[in-house]
Amino acid sequence: MTSSLSSTPTAVLIRGDGIGPEVVDATVQAVEAAGGKIKWVEAIAGEKALDQHGTALPKETLAAFEAHGLALKGPLATPIAGGHVSVNVSLRRTFDLYANLRPVRSFPGVPSRYEGIDLVIVRENTEGMYAGIEQRLSSDGEVARTVSQVTRSASERIARFAFDYARTHGRKEVCVVHKANILKLTSGLFLETTRAVARAYPDIACRELIVDNTCMQLVRDPQRFDVIVTTNLFGDILSDLCAGLVGGLGLTPAANIGERGALFEAVHGTAPDIAGKGLANPAATMLAAAMLLDHVGQRQAAQRLQQAVEAALLVSSTRTPDIGGSGSTQSFTASVLQHAKG
Repeated sequence: MTSSLSSTPTAVLIRGDGIGPEVVDATVQAVEAAGGKIKWVEAIAGEKALDQHGTALPKETLAAFEAHGLALKGPLATPIAGGHVSVNVSLRRTFDLYANLRPVRSFPGVPSRYEGIDLVIVRENTEGMYAGIEQRLSSDGEVARTVSQVTRSASERIARFAFDYARTHGRKEVCVVHKANILKLTSGLFLETTRAVARAYPDIACRELIVDNTCMQLVRDPQRFDVIVTTNLFGDILSDLCAGLVGGLGLTPAANIGERGALFEAVHGTAPDIAGKGLANPAATMLAAAMLLDHVGQRQAAQRLQQAVEAALLVSSTRTPDIGGSGSTQSFTASVLQHAKG
């Protein structure tokens, strides 16, 4: 794993499927323009890897991440109700990237229903309903079961991650989202453990909300939320809901962080219907790269990149159509590069 902040970090670059190569290429240019110093090592995953290696996640890609502990990834296709296991889930599980960090912010100039949103979702990334414990219960395929597994150790470390993040980033409150009224053992264990962790952070307010009420409150008054910590499935759903509050998935980056490394990505999909048409929005991947730069200690470059994206989003003629603009991948990227270079 790359450990020295004084040397140039090496990061694995996975271009992804669909619009992935377009948004990742644009992001690599933006990182350089902002003064980011990253040595990229390319690896493949997803559909391209499946064609070339017979697996969506080749051992060479796993070895590269194991060696460097840092990656930027484009979106990867995951078959629905069949096919190969999600590469995203496999990477998180293989390297125990237990904390999924998803900041959600309003951007001036971008059409949305709300203004002034600035919240962060901290999602447990390794267990719950996504623990991968599934089975068919009947030979005719009419009955299937998924087992949700929650452990005290995983709940404790994600709670500590959330409260530590709140403390180090000047946040005032952590909201624990659960369904312990119904899922009394699994969600109850998560809530009980998080309550215990919260007592060690008297400077950070803690409140609790049932997940369905959280959805309603987010739609009614999203500005009141600061940091949300929750389980895997709930965090996945709430992340997309919150993206819709600020203009869509094209504006929401994510980090997957653990002791063995950190993987940065946009949360949107591969959008194969617009791949190769110059309509893909690279903003989320660029914002993910800014998170990567901050993670390795290149905070000035991270700030320049973030500010360049924000400046490009102000102009409708350079924004892509998914966020109310008339521009293209190329026009948006050119604007980001211009602002990043100053």
